[in-house]
Amino acid sequence: MKIINPVLFNDTFQYFDKEIVVEIIDIFINEYAERMSKIHEAIQSKNYADLKFNAHSMKGVVANFAVPDLQALARDLEIAGSEQNLTNVEEKYQKFSEQSQWLVDDLKEIRSQFL
Repeated sequence: MKIINPVLFNDTFQYFDKEIVVEIIDIFINEYAERMSKIHEAIQSKNYADLKFNAHSMKGVVANFAVPDLQALARDLEIAGSEQNLTNVEEKYQKFSEQSQWLVDDLKEIRSQFL
């Protein structure tokens, strides 16, 4: 499933060299699994500070790629950490995980077009 809005993505990166866009994509893809693992570990261990921090970090990274719905899901996880409230957080994480994987897939496709 496509998650990136191509118009917003192109607006964001229109003045960047292709090599820089590829580098930004590569950094996200290379760090993706560890970032997701840290969020999930924080949920499992009820480490609210880590959940808040890692979700906030992921929210900022996701914002670079113009996917506001995914950014909102990251914000929901951040708020759960901030409020120390894990109600429905596992479901929110699963939805975030699924949609962020769509982002990775979209980014891989975009990356191939830049090479």
